[in-house]
Amino acid sequence: MKKFFAILFIIGAAGLSAADKTAADAPDFSSFVWPVESGAYKPGAGVELAQSLCITCHSTEYVSTQPPLPRKFWEATVKKMKEKYAAPLPEDNAALIDYLTSAYGSK
Repeated sequence: MKKFFAILFIIGAAGLSAADKTAADAPDFSSFVWPVESGAYKPGAGVELAQSLCITCHSTEYVSTQPPLPRKFWEATVKKMKEKYAAPLPEDNAALIDYLTSAYGSK
């Protein structure tokens, strides 16, 4: 039982010390240079949508490494990106979903 309370104490102390840190302790990323995107989306009708919308949040490799999946997967993925991750996507995403399905979907 003593070990249990010792572990709880350590966890609690670690949490307090993390909460005591201020913004001044945070790393300064103001001069960070992001790597240049080297990938490209597959050509096709709607590729410009993926190039302008999807790449604002992740690399092209994120999409290109997905296995070929059906349209329902791409519909759910685009919906998740918009609703859960607040991706800056338009209300009507049919053209983007059409592109993702035709370029990266299952046949």
